Amino acid sequence: MLDYRIRTATADDLGAARAVMLDTVYHDFGTGYVPRWHGDIIDLDGVYLRPARHTLLVAVDERDGAVAATAALGSRGPAHPPNPAWISERFPSGETAQLRRVYVRAEHRRRGLARRLVGELLDFAAADGGYRSVYLHTDPEVTGAEGFWRSQGKVVHDEREDSGTSRVVHFEVPMRP
Repeated sequence: MLDYRIRTATADDLGAARAVMLDTVYHDFGTGYVPRWHGDIIDLDGVYLRPARHTLLVAVDERDGAVAATAALGSRGPAHPPNPAWISERFPSGETAQLRRVYVRAEHRRRGLARRLVGELLDFAAADGGYRSVYLHTDPEVTGAEGFWRSQGKVVHDEREDSGTSRVVHFEVPMRP
């Protein structure tokens, strides 16, 4: 089994972390970079490193020092629009730890990296003391995403059941004590 070191990202990691994220939105999501959805990817320092209640983690491949995976947490709840109003109300900014950018490069998948990263994010949220819930949303069209998140938490809303074209699934993940 390959060894990975999970740690808080530094300014030196931002280029490599951004590359993992952009590769994911282009290759796995097929959307490419969309500023209204992915603006945080460009300003990782301002969105995740500088704010006290936010974090960006990287998983570094010990063989070559490359960033193999990312995971982030922020205190901003899901916005309405584009999310349903009741989702925004249930997961308000400031009280909600939103998991974001949990991305693993294809060649490093199926090694437990996402699970380890999410565990570290949940520990971060618990240590903060101000979060009352953990939220995330995912695109179930991304291979493995829906199954992974169902193993981590519970679905609170599946937009595929609504009329329209959205395919977003919203999750709540249990807080750690």
